Amino acid sequence: MKFDIRDRKPKLWNVLIQAGAVVLILLLMVQDGAHKYTMGISLLVDVFLLAVLVQLVIAFFSQIQYNPYSYNTIYYMGFSLFILSAFFMEVYVTIMLIRDPQEYGAYEVLCTVLHSARNYMVISLPFILSFSVALCTSNLLLIRHEGKRFVNLAGILLSFLLAAGDLFIFPFHHLMDLKPHADRMFELFLNLTAGGYLYVECMLLGSIAAGAIAALHEPLPDKDFVIILGCGLMPDGTPTPLLKGRIERALAFGGRQKALTGKEVMFITSGGKGADEVVSESSAMKKYLMENGIAESRIVEEDRSTNTYENMKYSKEKIQAIRPDGKTAFSTTNCHVFRSGTYARLVKMRAVGMGAKTKWYFWPNAAVREFVSLLTEHRGKQILVFGGMLAGYVILTLLAYH
Repeated sequence: MKFDIRDRKPKLWNVLIQAGAVVLILLLMVQDGAHKYTMGISLLVDVFLLAVLVQLVIAFFSQIQYNPYSYNTIYYMGFSLFILSAFFMEVYVTIMLIRDPQEYGAYEVLCTVLHSARNYMVISLPFILSFSVALCTSNLLLIRHEGKRFVNLAGILLSFLLAAGDLFIFPFHHLMDLKPHADRMFELFLNLTAGGYLYVECMLLGSIAAGAIAALHEPLPDKDFVIILGCGLMPDGTPTPLLKGRIERALAFGGRQKALTGKEVMFITSGGKGADEVVSESSAMKKYLMENGIAESRIVEEDRSTNTYENMKYSKEKIQAIRPDGKTAFSTTNCHVFRSGTYARLVKMRAVGMGAKTKWYFWPNAAVREFVSLLTEHRGKQILVFGGMLAGYVILTLLAYH
């Protein structure tokens, strides 16, 4: 999968237009007597879901080729999985319509779409429970190593909320399926609750997938610079195991590029001096690189930064002063690649990341961090997507009880 090779951002406004058109057609069909158009309604929904799925998958790959560290990749991947499940459920109903038209009708077609959020929650239940256990366990381990930080306590709370939501929907989902004409308001409550959890699960699954893809990607061996992001030192001023991993990952990439193309990279050691550190992180990384055979002329120190955003901002200034058109990569811990990439784009630097291995229990928290960041950013887009999704379930519920 190639990163960062497009200059044009993919857009999906046409999906909203298609959705509006399909809802309008369904309304007209129901108004005129849905039983006359049962097969037509089913095929229309099948084609619509397949078209949306194809467009989402194309948009996902196009977005990675344009900017792999965009939150749009999370949207496209998360909702692709949901639409895929809805499509298979709807195709199943269409097949049953052909095989047994007396038993299946327009109501079953409509309810398959109406219950798509609930169906998805049931399908994803094993994963959500596993992830909740992993998230809770990882936060307990992090509390043991880092102390009772709010973010770790919040992760434990989120794990319980995720599991509770799925376990709440599961029995009612099957109970309501046994009652085709159940209470409308309770049906609406279940569908809206499931819609809310669906949104959360899509964003969470999308965050996991986007983070994993970013971490596993190997940059092309054509780089001029590799930025090594700092992350703390030992009391004696030597790199921590986590920081050593980042340096070694950069060294391995530089060696591989030299062997393949003959081109050497310049290393930018990025990290200032903390209040409890005897030297700057940049200086400690430079020393480590030189001890591993890197000439001082190939090392550029950036010793002002105090966080990832500043790592990217000040490193970009160094690169601009040396070679403005230079191709850049950055090395960080694998669970930190996606977030670091978002900061690189924030300072308008096109840099591709590479990930160094770390403990497994950092991964669930990394996915949650991206998920929370997504919820706090791009509010306009979220209101449009989330609000439109809930409005769709309201309309479908009203149609089912027409």
